[in-house]
Amino acid sequence: MKLLLDANLPPQLAQRLRDLYPKSQHVRSVSLRNADDTAIWNYAKREGFTIVSKDSDFYHRSILLGFPPKVIWLKLGNCSTHLIEQTLRANVTLVLNFEADTTASYLILV
Repeated sequence: MKLLLDANLPPQLAQRLRDLYPKSQHVRSVSLRNADDTAIWNYAKREGFTIVSKDSDFYHRSILLGFPPKVIWLKLGNCSTHLIEQTLRANVTLVLNFEADTTASYLILV
């Protein structure tokens, strides 16, 4: 599973989650640090990533455009990197099932 972590998430999160999501990247590590949502969307689609974000922009885009790419919206509010990591770890089965689902375009984790 390849997660593309949006700019609103800590860059170190991709490395911390490598054991569960081994090919994950942060937008900074793929030269998209200051890119707009369209550029990030197109990159994720082209490279086979699922976008993970804390804001609703990609969720709304997935409703309008469908997938690929798939989107995981972390509705966690202002929280620590540890809580974000724990949420993605605790929901690994749900995330993997979402990735395999041929009908779902987004997943909301709270």
